[in-house]
Amino acid sequence: MGTLYVVGTPIGNLEDITLRAVRVLQDVQLIAAEDTRKARILLDRHLIHTSVTSFFEGNERYKLNAILDALAAGDVALISEAGMPGISDPGYPLIQAAIAQGIPVVPVPGPSAHTVALVVSGLPTDSFCFLGFLPRKKSEREARLAEVAALRATLVCYEAPHRLRATLEALRAVLGNRPIALCRELTKRYEEVWRGDVAGALVHITETPPRGEYTLVIAGAPEDVARWGTEEVRMALAERIAAGLSRSQAAREVAALSGWSRRDIYDL
Repeated sequence: MGTLYVVGTPIGNLEDITLRAVRVLQDVQLIAAEDTRKARILLDRHLIHTSVTSFFEGNERYKLNAILDALAAGDVALISEAGMPGISDPGYPLIQAAIAQGIPVVPVPGPSAHTVALVVSGLPTDSFCFLGFLPRKKSEREARLAEVAALRATLVCYEAPHRLRATLEALRAVLGNRPIALCRELTKRYEEVWRGDVAGALVHITETPPRGEYTLVIAGAPEDVARWGTEEVRMALAERIAAGLSRSQAAREVAALSGWSRRDIYDL
């Protein structure tokens, strides 16, 4: 029986790979890669000639057994397109299946965009909540944000450039105008970290159209949230219900902004 190595690879700069990761990728019998073309660029750079097979979200189900069979005969390394496999990338089903079959699973740490963005954001790093990619549907996205709106922890999420404006508008509507860092193309040639607040970020992306993948780092809930008056809460509820939200969704959003508990708002 072999070992499944979960190997972190660069999120941009091909030099950001550990000596251990290079050795493991050279020594295993097979590399399961999210994107075989990008994997080959990395492997060629480091003179790694190991066989590569694809393993991505669209083929996870039918490739799973083949990779488990390979693990029965020798070691396999799992890599994603960038960063640590399983962090908003394919890998979880294979890791879960390997554990269920008693196959050793060994991490080989490497960079991950959310931690890299967090430490350069200028926002608190002592406690954070990673949200991955937010839902694409507006109602689901706002509901997800409402769930974490009261957290004091810094929030971190990923976003594609064509959805960035919608996400920033949802942040402003549900969380308010909080401090934020927009981290773009981290470790790559056009790396950029923009710092400001959500309203300013919306202005920024109007003047500078979004390009590349983004990691957003958003300040947690402020400690001194002023409690709204009853009429202010009623008006905010009425606006959201008129916009099509359910009473429960509206109560979650207003609770995040008003300093009221969701139960008190729902009773109101």
